[in-house]
Amino acid sequence: MLSDLEPVLETARQDRALLDESCRLTDRLADSLVAAGFTRHFVPEARGGCAGTFTALLDAVSVVAETCASTAWCGALYAAHGRLASYLPEAGQQELWGSGPDVCVAASVVPPQGNARRTRGGWRLTGEWAMASGADQAGWVLLAAWAPVADGGAQPAPEHRVFAVRRSDVKVIDTWRPVGLRGTGSNTVEADVRVPEHLTFTLRDLGRAKPHAARCHTVPFPLVASLIFAAPVLGAAEGALRTWWDRQSERVRPDGSSAAEQPAQQQVLARTAAHVQAARLLLERAAQRADHAPVTPVLVAENQRDVAVAVELCVSAANELFRSAGPGALDEGDPLQRAWRDITAASTHGTLNFATAAASYAGATLAARARAGARR
Repeated sequence: MLSDLEPVLETARQDRALLDESCRLTDRLADSLVAAGFTRHFVPEARGGCAGTFTALLDAVSVVAETCASTAWCGALYAAHGRLASYLPEAGQQELWGSGPDVCVAASVVPPQGNARRTRGGWRLTGEWAMASGADQAGWVLLAAWAPVADGGAQPAPEHRVFAVRRSDVKVIDTWRPVGLRGTGSNTVEADVRVPEHLTFTLRDLGRAKPHAARCHTVPFPLVASLIFAAPVLGAAEGALRTWWDRQSERVRPDGSSAAEQPAQQQVLARTAAHVQAARLLLERAAQRADHAPVTPVLVAENQRDVAVAVELCVSAANELFRSAGPGALDEGDPLQRAWRDITAASTHGTLNFATAAASYAGATLAARARAGARR
């Protein structure tokens, strides 16, 4: 269960400058995420985990992101990657969580990269994988490649296969020097390693129901993938709004009036607050669908649509807050500028692309309409 986030928040406040300088989490900040329960949140109960809800994760991640979006990003992904690892065969789960559920799992699974070829009893995995957030502190890394299927007659298309590899068996290359989310340590991973069959699964396996599985282990990957990346964006936008309004409330104009009393600033407050609150409602609805609603293609597409729109609303709010903050926000260490950079960087993630979500939503609704017409 995700609880007692204050140690994470306090460590993040103390280490924010270090994160920006080193472009990675500090070890003690990663330890605080483990202690708060992020790594075990989606681990199966049989392995000592919580098999938790997406609503609880959204709430916790957004709280942390108000203080540090990079820390929240890694916490969200450590949780999400524990969910992915639950699709390993039983022997693989035992190897990964045999000593307990508090294992940091990094990943680079979309798009597939590197190369995989079959060997006796397993696979040979070679190549490089970009943007493996939190890999420096991870115990394991999930890496995906296009892999050949079993030998047969006509050569079928390769499949998107995920491989679990010990962090000690790969090399992390220092490639992460971004404008935002600097502390996520989303570096490149290099591997040349043999992976046994029990430490791999395919992307098609994600969301396949297992007997007596928890809800979080039965929902399809596309239903929840974008939600994980949007949660830090929401928290960062809420933090930016709070920082901006505190400054306006404290700033005194030359005539002695408060900046917060000026109509222009009040309009910025009202507009951005509405955008951020609307984004929260959309993401909370998406999380509740993931936790409870009967899964259909339209439901999946609605989640993708709502998450993409929520992120657009947060970006709009962050842009307006930054533009209206005055020259003080231009300072490199300014928390409002930091939030603006983090939100801007996070919004470029492929799962949050609105055009892609719109196409999925239109396709799903058209298909549903066609099915309904065929039944009449």
